[in-house]
Amino acid sequence: MRGAPTAILIATLMAGGLAGGGMMMMRTGHAESAPDGFDALMAQSMTRMHADMAVPPSGDPDRDFAAMMIPHHQGAIDMAKAELAYGRDPVLRRLAQGIIVEQAQEIEVMRRALAERPPAASATPKAPAPHHH
Repeated sequence: MRGAPTAILIATLMAGGLAGGGMMMMRTGHAESAPDGFDALMAQSMTRMHADMAVPPSGDPDRDFAAMMIPHHQGAIDMAKAELAYGRDPVLRRLAQGIIVEQAQEIEVMRRALAERPPAASATPKAPAPHHH
């Protein structure tokens, strides 16, 4: 899964660019916020990804890992699509294409793994049975 570390690095770098509720970009020597286009797509991708990753614990680490990683990978796909829509660098565009393919394949693996797992147990810890002396 060669693309996962790259996607995580890109997501981490992009998360560092979010400030004050909007994506900050350096233009002509100063930072300014862009309300539409590429910046908006990236900010929407990050917001959606973070919201969808907030899954209540099921008590099953494998289930929780997959349930959180699916939106994480989808966020990488959405960001890669923004690069393809607005980016010009051929190396980064090719990387974005690879991210889309690899992350989509990994999402499918995780969805199948979730479908094959037994139903999640209640995330609420059960109170111990009363012990009478």
